[in-house]
Amino acid sequence: MAETIDILFVDDEVEFSEGCIRWFEKKGHRVAQTGSGQDGIDRCSKHDFDVVILDWNLPGLSGIELVQRMRESNPDTEVIVLTGDGTINNAVESMRLGVFDFQTKPFPMGDLERRCLAAVDRRRLRKENTQLREVISRSKKPAAQMIGTSEPMNRLSRLIDRVAPTDKSVLIQGESGTGKELVAQAIHAGSPRADRPLVTINCGALPENLVESELFGHEKGSFTGATEMKPGLFEVADGSTLFIDEIGELPLTLQPKLLRVLEDGSLRRIGSHKERQVDVRIVAATNRDMKTEVDEDRFREDLYYRINVMALDLPPLRERDGDIELLVNHFLGKDHELDEDARQALIAYSWPGNIRQLINTLERAKILANDGVITISDLSEEFLHENAQDHVGPSSTTQLPKVGSLIALEREHIAEVLRRENGNKSRAARALGVERRKLYRMLAKHGIES
Repeated sequence: MAETIDILFVDDEVEFSEGCIRWFEKKGHRVAQTGSGQDGIDRCSKHDFDVVILDWNLPGLSGIELVQRMRESNPDTEVIVLTGDGTINNAVESMRLGVFDFQTKPFPMGDLERRCLAAVDRRRLRKENTQLREVISRSKKPAAQMIGTSEPMNRLSRLIDRVAPTDKSVLIQGESGTGKELVAQAIHAGSPRADRPLVTINCGALPENLVESELFGHEKGSFTGATEMKPGLFEVADGSTLFIDEIGELPLTLQPKLLRVLEDGSLRRIGSHKERQVDVRIVAATNRDMKTEVDEDRFREDLYYRINVMALDLPPLRERDGDIELLVNHFLGKDHELDEDARQALIAYSWPGNIRQLINTLERAKILANDGVITISDLSEEFLHENAQDHVGPSSTTQLPKVGSLIALEREHIAEVLRRENGNKSRAARALGVERRKLYRMLAKHGIES
């Protein structure tokens, strides 16, 4: 059985309305009826009908006025006009007002049900798109800024400026944490589609059986758990940009469907035979070597060339000379500061996790810091042990110790203060200028026992 529709008939021909009601109720739909346009408006103000089927010529209110008031008070409700006065002018005027369909009586009940189902489909899709835009506008943050003055970043910015205004597919390649989604946002923001929201999917974050449903949508009952019809992200992104992150994780079985959308814009939801057309720009990203994936038959060669019209390679943070300190200052914020040892340790580190690791490291250090000052003891040991280059102060020729030796110096200093205070942790914490909780963390970190 088709899905249940909530329908209101507004028609003063009682015999016709009652016949329609009996037919639709046998099909399992919920139906209400009135012969008054004003009563129909009142009912719509109290109940959210999926579809209103109304006559164009009703006593009291003209068809135009009735449709206008229906659309103003219930913009999500679809309206179908079914009338004996099927003039071209009336049809044109009703469509201008946003009516879903305009038909003349008599009209086959089976066809009318199919038109109602199509109207409900459009209602649901429009509502979900509205909800999506609302969520995006509520959570919208200031446009993320690409920070960096190094030559690799300057080169990347120039390429973004060139490719953004086009409608070509883009493949963003780079290590994890280098900011591939940020680049996708910059491409979308510089495109003619920027007035619509960027839609994002991460293929690596979803189970394989859900990726198809997320991308292409499904019909109700098409698989276990599909209790409602759901449009896919291609439909949601119609007229906009779809960012497919970790495209190298896309299952081989779905790659032909993606290729077809890229070739002619057509797709089918799971469980549907209906072809749908979309106009979507694809920006994809991966941390894999896609040529290797193709050579080893894990990714289709024809699809690779479709998405790789323009490739952007993101530099890892270790290759961005001078940018680490800029990023540290940006993500540090106004409420915290670094002492010199901590700053040099951050600059000297190779950052295998790139910008994402840098952000996480600073956020952790902010939690551990006393009085808003981040010291070397607030940083994770994973990079403090890495040998750093020697640093020389701008007004001194004395060579500063390497990062690895800074840890040893700190341990010796803490142990010495604790010995001087005869193991009294409260006095040792005061002498070191830290809170007692932090002293306990420092002792545990360095393996110092009382």
